Amino acid sequence: MSFPKLFSPLDLGHVTLPNRILMGSMHTGLEDKAGDYDKLAVYFAERARGGVGLMVTGGIAPSIQGWLKPFGGRLSMPWHKPRHRKVTQAVHAEGGRICMQILHAGRYGYHPLSVAPSKIKSPITPFTPRALSSAGVRATIGDFVRCAQLARDAGYDGVEVMGSEGYLINQFIAARTNQRTDAWGGDAVRRMRLAIEIVQRTREAVGPDFIIIYRLSMLDLVEDGQDWSEIVALAKAIEAAGASIINTGIGWHEARIPTIVTSVPRAGFAWVTGKLKGEVAIPLIATNRINMPEVAERILASGDADMVSMARPLLADPAWANKARAGHSERINTCIACNQACLDHVFKNQRASCLVNPRACHETELRIEPARTPRRIAVVGAGPAGMACASILAERGHNVTLYDKAQEIGGQFNYAKQIPGKEEFRETLRYFRHRLSDTGVEVRLGQVTDAATLSASRYDDVVIATGVSPRKVTFPGSDHPRVLSYLDVLARHCPVGEKVAIVGAGGIGFDVAEFLVEASPSPSTDIARWARQWGVDLQLARRSGLRPAQPESPVRQIWLLQRSEGRPGARLNKTSGWVHRATLKAKHVTMLGNVRYERFDDRGLHVVINDVAQILPVDNVVICAGQEPNRRLADELLAAGIKTHLIGGADVAAELDAKRAIAQGTALACSL
Repeated sequence: MSFPKLFSPLDLGHVTLPNRILMGSMHTGLEDKAGDYDKLAVYFAERARGGVGLMVTGGIAPSIQGWLKPFGGRLSMPWHKPRHRKVTQAVHAEGGRICMQILHAGRYGYHPLSVAPSKIKSPITPFTPRALSSAGVRATIGDFVRCAQLARDAGYDGVEVMGSEGYLINQFIAARTNQRTDAWGGDAVRRMRLAIEIVQRTREAVGPDFIIIYRLSMLDLVEDGQDWSEIVALAKAIEAAGASIINTGIGWHEARIPTIVTSVPRAGFAWVTGKLKGEVAIPLIATNRINMPEVAERILASGDADMVSMARPLLADPAWANKARAGHSERINTCIACNQACLDHVFKNQRASCLVNPRACHETELRIEPARTPRRIAVVGAGPAGMACASILAERGHNVTLYDKAQEIGGQFNYAKQIPGKEEFRETLRYFRHRLSDTGVEVRLGQVTDAATLSASRYDDVVIATGVSPRKVTFPGSDHPRVLSYLDVLARHCPVGEKVAIVGAGGIGFDVAEFLVEASPSPSTDIARWARQWGVDLQLARRSGLRPAQPESPVRQIWLLQRSEGRPGARLNKTSGWVHRATLKAKHVTMLGNVRYERFDDRGLHVVINDVAQILPVDNVVICAGQEPNRRLADELLAAGIKTHLIGGADVAAELDAKRAIAQGTALACSL
């Protein structure tokens, strides 16, 4: 067996799990409507069939006050059980096990009925919570217990009590949010009382043969959080109260330190779980940025944990466990931790999915079924859209030829993989190399094809995925040899001076800025460097695991400019954009809006900023002002009367939207 620790059984006393893989809680949006539970059942069943040892649902509120949002997922009444039985029955039919996460949002609730230990508004919601009375606290404990009982009645194998990430229980535990002076606040012992009583009373109510996972905040990463001695004391008390297993929680949603984005090193927080090993006897679960079997095996073999939790990696590839067990980790569709289709969707009140696997949470709509009539199909362009489309078409039985003028597959991903903190994009290219081969796609690289050649080949369909070209920006001096495009920097590796102005502050501009300002290799490949840069105390000598950040010196001096008014980067993705802005700010990048470009000459870039003329003394200007679609071939084919489909950047060139590109390619391939 390739990963003996990962696939060894885990004995929880009353039940033995077949392996050490937990599909961690990931809110999808399907939990929030009764009519979506059929889709949710299919989603979980596919992952149970994929070989995962145990799964946990997205957060389900134990009461209306505990909602994440109005009318969100809730299990508090008997008539809620039938929808949940659809999920548990589907999972059990595939031989899997599933726990339901009980999550009370507390002050993170995005609604006016939210409650908390104290009347302190969260920085990430517009509502100020009502402080719970003593009777309200006891009623809340009852809500958790009743929810667990209903979960058992609905067929779940257990529950996970959400005690981390800054939700209600965590709010009671931390002095930051608990200013009470009664029996539920004050010193650390009283602040942790709510968590202990919830677990203790839940165990009494559900009996000894029901899994109780407690999600323990082992690293708050916010001011006035717990110190390590308090965390250890709580873990021991939770064990004594009857928990079966403790899962690791890292950071609050309002923390200044990223915990799950792609620039966080792989297994960047497993050391925290390892520090708790030996303090309790029940198994511990490590989590955050564990996306490949080699990483998981290393954690388990080193003794840092007894189990590993992965949520987004099981969105990316529901067969992750089966592929790992078979020794085919190279064929895993790896989670790149981009957050663009999962967390970003959830925070925008949309259904979650996955950039590299658009079928996630859309299994009932995007079905990969054998083609009724196999056809000969050409796909032109081996970027994300073309690779996704070609591989699914071939899997369905079509005869597919994939063309690209480049010498390697990947398109724009070959530039993205060079950006510090985006090294994971290399995994997607590795996956598609195997996927194209396994599905039988004929790949023709280094070939410029035209309408006449495609017409002569008599394809039934031609899919155009020819991508984008950088948009040209014209101003006096824009033809100067020291004015470069982003492709000059990332593809042609033209030399760049020590002072650089970047024209365009969208996603590409931010990526190029990080490429030019960060030392190689990036801190995302080194936990110690990354922790020092962001201010994480690896010794846990300081409360909450916080220490002063020590960013590394920038490699270059950068000006990041945009024509429009407002803050550069305001339109970046919600859950990762702030990380990019903070990174560049720490590197002393000057980010400016409302810029007019006058000219470039040997003195530098002449600009007008807020009606004030100035000269930026730069060695180079790099143009990152968007893209234009490459549609010439599509236009020629349509003129020749050849059936043509347009996907990816060739269809819409806004930014470098791999999420849309892969989704378009997948949807088209499922429909042809």
